[in-house]
Amino acid sequence: MALIVHKYGGTSMGSPERIRNVAKRVAKWARAGHQMVVVPSAMSGETNRLLGLAKELAPSRKDSAYHRELDMLAATGEQASSALLALALQAEGMPSISYTGWQVPVRTDSSYTKARIESIDDKRVRADLDAGRVVIVTGFQGIDGDGHITTLGRGGSDTSAVAIAAAMKAAEVLIYTDVDGVYTTDPRVVPEARRLHSLSFEEMLEMASLGSKVLQIRSVEFAGKYKVPMRVLSSFTPWDIDINEEAKSGTLITFEEDEQMEKAVVSGIAFARDEAKVSVLGVPDTPGIAHQILGAVAQANIDVDVIIQNVGKEGRTDFSFTVNRGDYQRTLDLLNEQVVPKLGAEEVVGDDKIAKVSIVGIGMRSHAGVASTMFRALAEENINIKMISTSEIKTSVVIDDKYVELAVRALHKAFGLDQAGAGA
Repeated sequence: MALIVHKYGGTSMGSPERIRNVAKRVAKWARAGHQMVVVPSAMSGETNRLLGLAKELAPSRKDSAYHRELDMLAATGEQASSALLALALQAEGMPSISYTGWQVPVRTDSSYTKARIESIDDKRVRADLDAGRVVIVTGFQGIDGDGHITTLGRGGSDTSAVAIAAAMKAAEVLIYTDVDGVYTTDPRVVPEARRLHSLSFEEMLEMASLGSKVLQIRSVEFAGKYKVPMRVLSSFTPWDIDINEEAKSGTLITFEEDEQMEKAVVSGIAFARDEAKVSVLGVPDTPGIAHQILGAVAQANIDVDVIIQNVGKEGRTDFSFTVNRGDYQRTLDLLNEQVVPKLGAEEVVGDDKIAKVSIVGIGMRSHAGVASTMFRALAEENINIKMISTSEIKTSVVIDDKYVELAVRALHKAFGLDQAGAGA
């Protein structure tokens, strides 16, 4: 049988009873003949609790030594849930063993709190699998070249699971969450949203980057790069569901060549409420101006999304871009301190009451008029577009955040995503 990787989120590990159910589910797969590697998250709320203690004790610290200790602290959440799952499996009569990221080892760079995986040594894990054990590996963490514990950032357990699956050439990685798959949009906003049976890696990557919270973006990057099939499914189905039925449930994230991929022009609507717009007005319209503005922002480790440059009068231009709302004030301060004096800009202005709404679908490559349909649907609802960004398989617009739900509902209907078979 195949080597399968299971990943369980924090809500799936949120109580002793839920951990027992996870153990029963994993044991079912192992007894069916599969070699099983399991990557659990910390119990729901545990990471926030630990980081809250750190903030209480050292509210103003932001240096490297501080972030090192944050990783030491945060990594214990996954360690606890892994050991508890191993104990629950043993109680089910299933031989199992848990490892921390550094015991495997999962090697990373030294970027504390947002490390990137460099390599995984699978010898130890394979030896245990060959001995008939279920192997549990802590998600979210690894070890750098100096032997320090590192963490991968929020949602890093998804990345850990996919990276392990890629390193070990697993047949599939199953991501168990509190939802039963990826939907055409958030069902809390559009009750008619439908679960997608399959998505391409490209589409899932765009949806993750544009606001969909089902999968962490780096995990999708890993899966696409190493061609590891992923399936998103619910851990709240009965643990004793028929394994063949379970193996086909949820949403499969797969390769574009899949014959199902041509069915929908637009597969889903993604949105992000945590956006802010920043504009540097009246800067010289000269070569390199974008680098001079965004270079300073990049050095501050602030991610930039939608970018627009408008040519003004008398050799001047206005330069606008979006950032995460949490970085808004820091971006304004940085630009006023470094960019305005250096470039002689007129002023820096901003708007932290915006949102981004996006349509995503690989069918957009071969169909004309998709963007026009989007703009018409928004115009009919009197929603003004502030910024536009496009790629081959997505179109994003920036609008006032008070209109985001109206926009999502209008676009979902305009592209027929509420119809039976949409996105299937």
